[in-house]
Amino acid sequence: MLVDSHCHLDFPELAARLPAIIDLMTSNGVGCAVCIGVTLEELPRVLALAEAWPPLLASVGVHPESTGVREPTVGELVELARHPRVIAIGETGLDYYWHKDAPEWQRERFRTHIRAARAAGKPLVVHTRDAGADTLRVMAEEGAGEAGGIMHCFTETWEVAEAALDQGFYLSMSGIVTFRKALTVREVAQRIPLDRLLVETDSPYLAPVPYRGKINQPGYVRHVAEEIAQLRGLRYEDVVDATTENFFRLFPEARTKVAQ
Repeated sequence: MLVDSHCHLDFPELAARLPAIIDLMTSNGVGCAVCIGVTLEELPRVLALAEAWPPLLASVGVHPESTGVREPTVGELVELARHPRVIAIGETGLDYYWHKDAPEWQRERFRTHIRAARAAGKPLVVHTRDAGADTLRVMAEEGAGEAGGIMHCFTETWEVAEAALDQGFYLSMSGIVTFRKALTVREVAQRIPLDRLLVETDSPYLAPVPYRGKINQPGYVRHVAEEIAQLRGLRYEDVVDATTENFFRLFPEARTKVAQ
């Protein structure tokens, strides 16, 4: 089966269509999707989905772009991560595209999540945009490799990819890899060690070809895997098997939770 390692099914574009979305997941061989927390205020919606639908799991965190929201503490994140359907801390990280002044509050929030992940024994889900050097620096300073995790929707250079791999992280590729002009992303997808590769949709965003420009959903992750297989000269089944095994290696508790 395939795993969509990152989606936002609680967002309004998708939340009202969950039965149809789960049906499409099943018909496309997608047996698990991780619903990602982006604020503490909205977390109950994420947890409710993971509780109601057996193929869905959850993460807890505050997105680096989120402003005007409640700031988490290490203790609060650790406690929330005890929920039986939560497998990760995040989405966390740095985004300098929207915050070009590189605010210190964003870096401190990232540090809080890394410390919580280490304390909770849960992997991180890391977002980085136009902030590769600082993201890697904070990760190294805080010992993020002890927790491990995913560099989600990876769009940075191969040099950043290598540095993240050296810290023990997995790289997750999104529908961007199907965009013919996304040359940097496509190069990285070809060079990632197969045992460190994951796939995702980041639904409802970044729908892959042939659905580009439409609302994305977890069932479309098969197109990401198909494109990676073509780029690497592999069978589709090889990419499915590798990315799913990688996911369960990183999140060993997920194997039994999805089966429940």
